[in-house]
Formats: sequence, structure tokens, C-alpha cells
Amino acid sequence: MGTTGYELKRISSNNIVSPKGFKAAGIHCGIKHKKKDLALLVSEVPASVAGVFTTNAVQAAPLKVTKEVVYNTKKMQAIFVNSGNANACTGKQGIADAYEMQQLAATKLGIDPSLVGIASTGVIGELMKMDPVRKGIEIIEIGQSLENAIDFSQAIMTTDTVMKNTAYSTVIDGKEVQIAGTAKGSGMIEPNMATMLGFITTDAKIESEELQKALSEITNKTFNAITVDGDTSTNDTVLVMANGLAGNEPLSPLHPDWENFYNALKAVCEDLAKSIARDGEGATKLIEVEVEGAISDEEAIKIAKTVVGSPLVKTAVFGCDANWGRIIAAVGYSGATVDPEKITIKIGNALMVEHGEPVPFSEEELIQILKANEVKIYVSLEQGIGHGFAWGCDLTYDYVQINASYRS
Repeated sequence: MGTTGYELKRISSNNIVSPKGFKAAGIHCGIKHKKKDLALLVSEVPASVAGVFTTNAVQAAPLKVTKEVVYNTKKMQAIFVNSGNANACTGKQGIADAYEMQQLAATKLGIDPSLVGIASTGVIGELMKMDPVRKGIEIIEIGQSLENAIDFSQAIMTTDTVMKNTAYSTVIDGKEVQIAGTAKGSGMIEPNMATMLGFITTDAKIESEELQKALSEITNKTFNAITVDGDTSTNDTVLVMANGLAGNEPLSPLHPDWENFYNALKAVCEDLAKSIARDGEGATKLIEVEVEGAISDEEAIKIAKTVVGSPLVKTAVFGCDANWGRIIAAVGYSGATVDPEKITIKIGNALMVEHGEPVPFSEEELIQILKANEVKIYVSLEQGIGHGFAWGCDLTYDYVQINASYRS
């Protein structure tokens, strides 16, 4: 008998190496001036792997290398990451450098290069500083401590202001299974994917094909439902490694505990996605938009993402301006099927529009709602049963300042 419906438990340490058989490290090697910039995540054994990548037609060299591992080898044992340089738009030399990074990590660990994924984040259009990378891989030492996990999370950051970590445990076949994740992302965030890197580890046993299906489906409801500034990057990658060391029977949708695994993976992805939206460059508030009554879940997410991505909505939230006209305008131009006479809008618990008609509200009450660190916008359409969320952040003066001087 399965344990479907088992309540998820959040792991307080939020440790990327808490699942059995994973080690990590992060160091400063010299790609960046001072901060950590080189990271390594390793499984004791080759793991099943799934990946989702940017839809930008311009894709960085590391994606070519990592896609070969995900789609051809279908197993991964290590992920070698650098920050400070995206290795994007760097031509043949960039490809050569990415393959060299793969080989350097493989030699360090004594494994086949085809089991090593590569990820890079940072400035576009500059050749990788390979000497620091070569020296860094020689001295980096992986481990299973919380400090090792923190070092890894710090080493993948660029303009992030905080680390983004989460972890959950569940029960499968009577055995504890853990899923943990860490991510980076702050600006150039418009997933499908975004300027973000996400790495997820689990000791669950699952074949790569089933893991890929689950990740792709969950990504559409989590990572692809966030937006900071509408820019889709060249390097965006989310990878999941599942090494099977928990000892459960192989997972698939037919397994009685499939729901436990799926919900845990979704919880990790949603936590990381919301953390990225919350940490948008210069952001002061997380904005959540919930849409119900759309003709499909896909249309609900489309509308929610249009609202949360609207510069006018984002600036209104920043300025604590209860301008619901900007919200209903975004719903209207989203391209989804809507009936203006059936639209209902709430900000927080305050009803603003009901069936397309304005409702009197207290400006003072709305100002207090909009001053909160998290602002929720609710839209009801009465078109169907579609339901979805999207997350973003306010648009501030600091966003302009940060991105006007990014290279300097």
C-alpha cells in the first residue's frame, strides 16, 4: 500500500547536499574580483537527469555541452558552474572553453566527461578566463557539510542579494526521500526560461524519462510563471539529478507514491521560482497574481504573467498606488479569452472590480496592503475552470541603477 497524500516536510537547513550521496563546494578562483565564482556539485553515483533550458535563440556555449549530457547520455554525476562570465556569444572559443571545463571536472573527479554538466552566468560576450578556472578546479574540495552547501549557493550568484535554497522530505515505499534545490536569478528574468540557474538534487529512484516529463510539466507552472523585467537570457538552465540512493522502487505516474514525489519536486521548484521573483534587482516587494475562471490553466498563467509583468502594474505596486485600471488593462491585452463584464479584481482582500464594475474602496486600506512585502492580486474571469499563478516584483529606481552599471 502506498503513502499517497503524505504531508511534505520542509527541511530546515535547506541544504542542497541533504539528499543521500551528494557533495558540493564553492570557491573564489578569480573570474570575479572578490566573491566566490566557481562551484561543483557531485553525486556519488551517476544519477538520472532532467533539464530545461532557455528558449532564447541565442544560447550560451555551456548549454550545448549540458544538453548533450541530458539528452544523449541521460545520466549526470557532476555539475561544474561558474559565475561572473556567461560564456555566451563567444564563438568557437567559447565552445572549446565549455568542453574544457567539462573535461577539467571529469579529470578532477575521475569520471567520464559525458557525465558532467556545465553552467555559466554573468556578463555576455566576454571570453572565459580559463586560467583561474584551471587553477580553481585543482583546489576545490567537495564535502557534505552545510558550509559546503552554502559555499556552492554563494558561488553561483551574480546580482542576487540573497541565496535561494529550499528542501523537502517525503515518504516513498516507506522510505524517506529528500529533494533539495538552490538557484540564482535576480535580473533578466522572463522565463521560458530566465537568467537563472537552478540545481535540484534528490535521492529518489526514477528514470530520466519520467523525471524529464515531471520537470517539464512543473516548470510551466513555476519557473515559467515568474517575470522580473521581460528579458529572456542566453544561459538559463534548471537541472535535476536523482541518484536513487533512498532505495525506493522506481518512480513513475503508476507508482502509488508518485503524488508524493511530484508534489515535493513542485514545492522545491515553486519555492525557488518565488525566491527569484522576490529578489528581482532593486525589488522591494514580491507580487503574486492568481487567476481563476480562465478557459484553461495555460490561459490563466498567461494572464497572470501579463499582469505581473506589466511595468505600469509593477510601478504602481512600488508607489503604493491602487490603480486597478492598469491591472484590468493588462488582463485585456494578454491575448487570452476574457469577457470584460465578468472580470472581478481584488488586491489583497480588498475588492476593486466586480463583474467589470468599479467597487468603492478605502484608499487608506489599500495603501497599507500595498506597503506589505508581499502583494497579492486576484483576478476572476468566469470563462471556465482554468487556474494559475505568476510571480514577479515591483519596478524600482534601483533596478535602473543596477542595470545601467552592470558591466562596471
